[in-house]
Amino acid sequence: MSTSPSSASTPGTGGSFAPLGIPVFAVLWGATVLGNIGSFMRDVASSWMVTELSSNPAAVALIQTAATLPVFLLAMPAGVLSDILDRRRFLIGVQILLALVSGTLLVMAQTQSLTVESLIALTFVGGIGAALMGPTWQAIVPELVPRADLKNAVALNSLGINIARAVGPAVGGLLLASFGAAMAYGMDVLSYVLVVAALIWWKRPKAESKGLDEQFFGAFRAGLRYARSSRELHVVLLRAFVFFLFASSVWALLPLVARKVLGGTAGFYGVLLGAVGAGAILGAVLLPALRHRLRSADGLMLAAAVLTAVVMAALSTAPPKWVAVLLMLALGMGWIVALTTLNGVAQAVLPNWVRGRGLAIYLMVFNGAMAAGSLGWGLAAQAAGVTGALLIGAIGLVVAAVVFHRVKLPTGEADLQPSNHWPEPLLAEPVAHDRGPVMIQIEYRIRKEDRPAFLRAVHRMAQQRRRDGAYAWGVAEHSHESDCVMEWFMVESWAEHLRQHQRVSHADADLQAEALRYHKGPGKPVVHHYLALANPA
Repeated sequence: MSTSPSSASTPGTGGSFAPLGIPVFAVLWGATVLGNIGSFMRDVASSWMVTELSSNPAAVALIQTAATLPVFLLAMPAGVLSDILDRRRFLIGVQILLALVSGTLLVMAQTQSLTVESLIALTFVGGIGAALMGPTWQAIVPELVPRADLKNAVALNSLGINIARAVGPAVGGLLLASFGAAMAYGMDVLSYVLVVAALIWWKRPKAESKGLDEQFFGAFRAGLRYARSSRELHVVLLRAFVFFLFASSVWALLPLVARKVLGGTAGFYGVLLGAVGAGAILGAVLLPALRHRLRSADGLMLAAAVLTAVVMAALSTAPPKWVAVLLMLALGMGWIVALTTLNGVAQAVLPNWVRGRGLAIYLMVFNGAMAAGSLGWGLAAQAAGVTGALLIGAIGLVVAAVVFHRVKLPTGEADLQPSNHWPEPLLAEPVAHDRGPVMIQIEYRIRKEDRPAFLRAVHRMAQQRRRDGAYAWGVAEHSHESDCVMEWFMVESWAEHLRQHQRVSHADADLQAEALRYHKGPGKPVVHHYLALANPA
């Protein structure tokens, strides 16, 4: 999606709530809050209904697995669609799908035909909708606000989710206790109507086509190449997987904690979830001060892990209900700090052309960890009891947080805007976009004494070449010209190479400038393009 001129050119004010001064962001943010309130109403109803239909901890945990597994399975295809389709129309279609899911739940609840199997199946379909929606909602954020306000916008998105987490479960629990599950599902359907209305109101600027639009499978491969070659993204994914694998225990087992450990009702379960949301709101307000005090994303993640583990350990002691509510407030604070920190870093290290796919992979890891963790902690609760599983999860979370604190998160300060500094390739005649593969050769003249430093610089460029489209890369020396060094890389098609020209960022240009310092030939390095020839019949 192309950035609107107003948001792209306006400098960020830096205030925590500055993005809400941008009308389109404010409206869409409000729509997501309403939509998420409805989703939490649906989820609290489904989670509680399954405890009425079955007392098996694994069956209860399967609801969480059914909600998160589709995101793990479909996040990457969803990210591809987010990057190649009109994001506004795509979001409208997904909202309609989710409304149909809740409408079906409404009818089944009203006719008293809900079963554990149908709840899990419909939750899974709802998870498919969430998988398709997640990368797209996140990918539009940098296009709605100035870069300077990106972290604040990401934090507001997390705040919005947790406002919904505070309101949705509490209201859902009250509706469930007072009117039954059908009312909660009906309110969710209404929330999707409001979200669709906001999306229809949003007049999204039409992206200018340059004749290089990606197709699904090519875009899928490009996204995988980028993810495979981006070391910064690897660090974010690793830290997210470790944190959420252990922290998922409290979410998977919370319905059982509320019902069996604490002896609560559906209304009390909603209060617990509402307290998590309230704690998240408090955490979002305190987050700027925490950032200043802890000074790094790594410090924030360590604090979030320790706080979450303390809550889990305390819940395992079966505290009084009022203490449990306070613990949920603390859990919300830890959760918002972890989510905002990891999501903000992921947004900052991804360029716009692959943001949907990169965020999809992040969401895939997040939900994969939650799905695997939920199933694993459900089985652990069968073996060790609910309180035993919580205590094991708390100990594991602290140990993992300390061990992986050494793996530092990237700062995300590189300028990833396209630099457009590569000249157009010279052509003897027009080249079909689907022709390939293509070999690009760059001929440098490097003095012998400069070669070690040049090789270090050019190998740093290799990661960038692969991220932007190359599937093979290398560097070689000429057999009888000692100062001639050739960098080469392979791209699958001529169109993909032209896309590379559009993807190279200012940060990449700085890396290339460092390597060019060692070029001593007359003029710039010589660039050659070779296209594969078909084997004659």
